[in-house]
Amino acid sequence: MPSHPLSAVDPLDKAGSGFSRRHLVASFGLAGAIGTLAAFGAKALPARGFDIETFDRLARESLCVTPVSANPHAHGDGLPRERLAQKRSLKVAWNASAICLSGPLVGVEQKIFEKYNLDVELINFGGSTDQLLEAIATAKADAGVGMALRWLKPLEQGFDVKITAGTHGGCMRLLAPTASGIRTLSDLKGKTIAVADMTAPTKNLFAIQFHKLGIDAERDVEWRQFPGELLRAAVDRGEAHALADADPKTFLWLKDGKLTEISSNLHGEFAERTCCILGIRGSLVRQERAVARALTAATLEAQDYLVHHPEESARIYSRFAPPNSPIEDLAALVRYHTHGNHPVGADLKQQLRLYADELKAVAVFKPNTDSVRFAERVYADVLS
Repeated sequence: MPSHPLSAVDPLDKAGSGFSRRHLVASFGLAGAIGTLAAFGAKALPARGFDIETFDRLARESLCVTPVSANPHAHGDGLPRERLAQKRSLKVAWNASAICLSGPLVGVEQKIFEKYNLDVELINFGGSTDQLLEAIATAKADAGVGMALRWLKPLEQGFDVKITAGTHGGCMRLLAPTASGIRTLSDLKGKTIAVADMTAPTKNLFAIQFHKLGIDAERDVEWRQFPGELLRAAVDRGEAHALADADPKTFLWLKDGKLTEISSNLHGEFAERTCCILGIRGSLVRQERAVARALTAATLEAQDYLVHHPEESARIYSRFAPPNSPIEDLAALVRYHTHGNHPVGADLKQQLRLYADELKAVAVFKPNTDSVRFAERVYADVLS
C-alpha cells in the first residue's frame, strides 16, 4: 500500500491552536485542581495562550462523542430490537488491567446486557492472546474484547473467532524522557525501545509508524523486552531510550513531567481507527446469530455509556485500577479513549484491511496474505 508519512505535529497544532489532542485530553483529567495540573509539567502543556476555559472547551470538542438519543433499534416499549426472546448466558473475556476494555464491565454493572436478555459472566483473562482466542474458539468463553494489533496475527493463522465490532480508539503511547531531547519518531532511529513483549500491539503499532516514515523497525530500531511494570524503570536507568505501552500505565507515567509522549494511536491517520475489537466464537455467530447480534449491540451501547458517563464509568472500573489511582485521572482516560468510535460493516472491514496491509509491510503478516480476503474472513456482520 502507499506510504503516508506521519506528521510529528498534531492536526490541532497545524491549525495554529497550540494544543495537541493528546496534550488536551491526557491533561484534562489533571485539570480538576490547579496544583495537580501544574504537576503534569509545563513541557507537557501548550506553551502559549493557555487558559483553563479554552483548555476545557478544546478538550471536550476533541472527544469522539455519539449523540444522546433513544436507541434507534428500540421497540415502542423502549426495549432494543436485538433483545432475545429467551435469556441466554454468555462468558465474555476481558483484561481487567486495561481500562480501555472496561465496556463489558460497565455493561454488566449498569445492567445493559440484561436489557438484551443476556446474562453475561466476565472472565478476567491474563494469559496469552493465542490462549484467549483458543478459549473463545473452543467454547470455553463465548466472546472477548482485546486489541486489534494483538489479535490479528493469531486470526491470520486461522482461529475460529469473528470480529463483529470495533469498540474504541486510542490507548497506546510511545514515551521518552523529557530531558532526552527526543521529540519525534525519527529521533529514535538507532535507539532502544522498551516493550513488555515482542508481539505487543504497541510494538506492532509503532513499527508501522516507523515504516511509514521510511525507518526499518527491525534494523534501525532495537526493541528490548522488560516486564510491563518495569518499563518506566528501564528508561529511568538508561537501559532504553523510550518505552511503548498502553494506558493506564502510560498515562500515569506522564504525570510527573519526566516523560514526554512521542506518538500514539491517536496521531495522524490512526486517530480515526479502532484500537480494540469485540470477537465472538465463530460457531456461535453461525448457529446463534441472534445471540451474536444481541451481544454486539449491547456491547456498543455499553461503549456509548462510557462516552456519556465517564465519571461513573471510572468509578465502576476503579477497583481494578493501579493502587491510589485518582478517579479524576481514570475519568480522563475514559474521556480520552474514543469509546464513541465503534465501527462496524464496511468501515470496520476497511480498517481491518488497512491493518493487514500494514502488518504485511512490517513482516508480522505473511507476505502472501490477501488483505481483502482476510478482512472478509475475520469480520462477521451480525447487525444488518
